[in-house]
Amino acid sequence: MGPTGSYRWWLVAALAVTTTAGYGVLSYAFAVFLVPMQHDLGASRTAITAAQTLCLLAAAVAAVPAGRWLDRHGGRALMVGCSLAATALVLAWSRVDNVVQLYAVSVGLGLATAGVLYEAAFAVVVTWFQDRRRGTAMLAITIVGGFASTIFIPLSGLLVEWYGWRQALVVLALVYGVLTVPLHAVVRSPRALHRSAGRTPARTPTARTPARAPRRRGGVIRMALRDPDYWLISTAFVTQGVGVFVVGVHLVAYLRELGNPPTVAAGIAGLLGVLSVAGRVVTTAAQRRFRVDAVVALIFVVQAAGLALLPWAGHGVVGAVACVLAVGIGFGVSTIARPAMVAERYGVADYATMAGLMAAILMVTKALAPLGAAWLRTASGSYTPVMVVCSLTSLVGALALVVVGRRPARNPDGRGGGQEAEQAGAGEREGVAAQVVADHAGSGRGDRRADLVAGEDPAEHDRSRGTEMRTAQGDRRRHGRHPVQPVEHDEDQ
Repeated sequence: MGPTGSYRWWLVAALAVTTTAGYGVLSYAFAVFLVPMQHDLGASRTAITAAQTLCLLAAAVAAVPAGRWLDRHGGRALMVGCSLAATALVLAWSRVDNVVQLYAVSVGLGLATAGVLYEAAFAVVVTWFQDRRRGTAMLAITIVGGFASTIFIPLSGLLVEWYGWRQALVVLALVYGVLTVPLHAVVRSPRALHRSAGRTPARTPTARTPARAPRRRGGVIRMALRDPDYWLISTAFVTQGVGVFVVGVHLVAYLRELGNPPTVAAGIAGLLGVLSVAGRVVTTAAQRRFRVDAVVALIFVVQAAGLALLPWAGHGVVGAVACVLAVGIGFGVSTIARPAMVAERYGVADYATMAGLMAAILMVTKALAPLGAAWLRTASGSYTPVMVVCSLTSLVGALALVVVGRRPARNPDGRGGGQEAEQAGAGEREGVAAQVVADHAGSGRGDRRADLVAGEDPAEHDRSRGTEMRTAQGDRRRHGRHPVQPVEHDEDQ
């Protein structure tokens, strides 16, 4: 493994640490500070909880702009800036004296999280891994990140007990800043690493990273708005997310309502964290042999069954555990499957913007779904209608993925699949193949090393390159050479 190969796995390890700290300090710790803040600020629990809703909505607003920045400039500047901002905002959180100040800090934290959590980390990862190891890299980050609550909720509780909630936040702010700012500062893109090493970056997109549509301001969003497949994928994860977000907030209360003791209810709910990791492992392993949309659709159906049976089977420990096992297996699937499907279907050139738009919709759902569930519980007097609705939304998500799997893949410029797209894209492919030959002849081994930085296996790369050259030679004899406009963007890394 060369230095760039070593670097990209080191980068995965660094992002695993920063996302774990991010979720632990900026998200999960809030639950520990809820009651102390309520007493100290003299506000209702609802008023304090509203700060978390504002944080999620602010993150939704920032998701698309953050994605555009990541696509055009890379991750380092955004990640470092957001890490510094988050550190300062957690310190400011420790000094709030009323709910208005708390709300202002929460909005700022929501904006900052757009550049430091999974979406930003995955946007960096997809530029480094353009082979089957992309899924492994994302899985590694999410497995480590899955322990954020396990690490930071008890740590926050101890700090509150020892020092009080304000000093606890000061300690957490320092821990977060020390862990994340230096690691984010060394994030590099493949192109930037080439330049620093004096190499020429690859000028043509590989088979796994096809050229995207021209970069115009707002062009990516307009493309997504016109693409039915994009909205089907979004619908799948948003509707399935309703069940995930509702269960995450209301499961303990519902299990107690079904007659389970408080400690038993909390213990059963605690299985969700472990199961979310298991779901990610299953999804990553299965998608190596099966279509990812088919795997995820099946998991959504299993989750729907668990939600539907919970009102009737959840009165006893065995039945409750069985239902939570079925529900929990789908908890972490969205995190690993969404980026895989977006990158696979649309490539990596505009990945962060595409993923950011989808994440924004999910953030709004995450903020509002638990509130809607609470309203339905109050109106009906039972959680049963809530679970039935969540089961149905999971089935809708599965159905949407089935439809996506049956539709031909669309090119990012809006062309459909099939013979028409094949004919429309022939000239572009011929030009790319011809340029590969020219680049190969002119740059030799250095260009080969540059191509491999993106993560291709050397033997596979050589085989595919030989095929491209033979294809290009035949195409040039039939059609002549076609100029290629390489896909480039500014980088700050």
